[in-house]
Amino acid sequence: MPNAKHFLAFDLGAESGRGILGRLDGSRLSLEIIHRFPNGAVRTLDALHWDVLRLYSEMLQTLRRCAAQHGALDGIGVDTWGVDFALLGRGGVLLGNPRHYRDPYTEGIMEQAFARVPRAEIFRHTGIQFMRFNTLFQLLALQRDRSPLL
Repeated sequence: MPNAKHFLAFDLGAESGRGILGRLDGSRLSLEIIHRFPNGAVRTLDALHWDVLRLYSEMLQTLRRCAAQHGALDGIGVDTWGVDFALLGRGGVLLGNPRHYRDPYTEGIMEQAFARVPRAEIFRHTGIQFMRFNTLFQLLALQRDRSPLL
């Protein structure tokens, strides 16, 4: 298919990740799994984290395999967890592995948030369901714990 477009999608889930090549020839879409790899929480002294450096390595391996098998890509997309985040310093330097949403460090944090800002006001600004692992509550927990990352 000389006119086909090639797109690589990364799907990073709680238990596994994969790189999927999509070929679009204008009238037909085909999908091929290029690489599949395990994923999960890594326990440090007292916390659960995502091992983003290993995930980065797996993504690079997927890109190499894809390039060797199919050549140049027309685009890349990444789908990850909706609430977890990595903090970056100057120049985009990763400040630490992100906390895992299953880490209990946000227990009780919603009540602390609602004591500062009414629940209705938070909902008016965010429009999201209240779950203790939402990004807002994770950031508040980092502030509460005086994280050196902030």
